[in-house]
Formats: sequence, C-alpha cells, structure tokens
Amino acid sequence: MGSNPNRFLESIGFCSSNQEQLLSSCKELLEQNRSLSNGVYRLRNTHSLEQYEVYCHMIEIAGCGQGGWTLVIKVDGNKNDFKYNSPYWTNNETYAVEDGLEGLTETQTKLPSYWNTPFNKLCLGMKVNGVTRWIVVDYQASSLFNVIGAGNFKATAIGREAWASLINNLSLQNNCNEQGFNIQKKHSVYPDQGMDVRIGLVANNENDCLSCNSCIGFGTSVRGCNNDVRSTTCGNIMAVCRADNRDIAAFGYILVQ
Repeated sequence: MGSNPNRFLESIGFCSSNQEQLLSSCKELLEQNRSLSNGVYRLRNTHSLEQYEVYCHMIEIAGCGQGGWTLVIKVDGNKNDFKYNSPYWTNNETYAVEDGLEGLTETQTKLPSYWNTPFNKLCLGMKVNGVTRWIVVDYQASSLFNVIGAGNFKATAIGREAWASLINNLSLQNNCNEQGFNIQKKHSVYPDQGMDVRIGLVANNENDCLSCNSCIGFGTSVRGCNNDVRSTTCGNIMAVCRADNRDIAAFGYILVQ
C-alpha cells in the first residue's frame, strides 16, 4: 500500500488523475485512511498545485507522537552538504530524492516537501552510535522553506532539556540557551569566531549570548579560536580554546506534520 499512492487514492474513491483530490500532507492521508503503512505517497501543494512524491511515516515515532509524518530532510553530520551556508537551506532544489523515498535510512536527502508541505509541528531526530532520539517542536508554517529560506531568526520554545535529550553525554554550556531557526552568533570580541545553526540551540558559559561556544542542532557551522573550523554539520559542538573541545556528529532527521 505504502509504495503505491495511486492505489490509496482509488481506495477512497478518487481518480488518480484528478489533481484536485490529492492531499497536502501525510497527516491528511492518514486521517482519510488509518490503515496506511509507511511508504511513498504523492501529495499536492494547496496553492501552487505542484505534485510531488514524499516518504510518509505513518506509524508513531516515540518522542514525537502519532503517525502521519512527512519526511523533509536527512543530513549526515560528518558531511558538509547541509552546513549553515549551504544553498540547500535557501533554495527550492532537491537533493538525492531517491534516498529520501527509501525512508529513515542513513542517506542524505532533501525532498520537495521542504517548500511544499504545510505543518504545525516538526519531528527532529538525531542518531548517534546506532541510537536515534526524537523531539517534537510546535511551530506552524506553510513550509520549512518559508521558515528558513529568508535567513531571519525565528524562536522556538521547547526548552534546553528537550534539545539536550537528543544526544547522550553531550557538551552544552549552561547559559544563553537561545533556540530557534537561523541562529547566528558572532563573538562580541573576536568577530572571526562564532556559530551559526539552522535549527537548534546555542549556549554560553557567560551570562549572555555574546560569546557562545557550544550548540546542538541541524545545519551548523562553527568557527572557534585560532580559526579552528568545527566540521560537524548536525549534532553537538563545543568549541573553546581549551582541551575540552568536543564534536559529536549525528545523523539527523527532519519530518513535519
């Protein structure tokens, strides 16, 4: 069932060639038919009428809630394709679509759902040492591109503890704890240092956000002291001028509902 979206449309009495009957999210599909399984389905943008294939996760994800999740992006923290200044965060181009349609595997992707799928919450997962942990972020938007593409900071409010739960034994300083989309923090004294995060949280040992040295998130780009560039683009980074520097690269999953 999951691999044949047209079969689902026919099962509820819709002609597969009728564009007007295609739905805009995996959640809507599941609400129409609770027996649907994980797999590839065809959706339609309500406004542009663009049709596109996505992977729908139709069963519950622990930490995020009941099924009907639309996969948007998978990112490998050990690679640079989705670092902060990658054009994939700011354009309407796909990346390795076939790797996205295979589901929650460890292969990077960016699907058309990035600019097409409306949502009320995100399901974020990080996999480290074979263990995947999930959190849910309440946020309403017409698409993730609409949130991230222009580069403006937008806050979220799930709390430091939720972000910290994604990775065991992470390094995250106690203060600042600014979280959201498009976080850009340049050091107030050393402007060549700083950290940029597309989705996540930044922290500091000082009682302000002017010299943040640690973060957790997706789409990270960090420059520490002595022009030390931290290469982890998804996961946890501690970048200070001491021996306790630390990178924990994660394989990251972003789904919406």
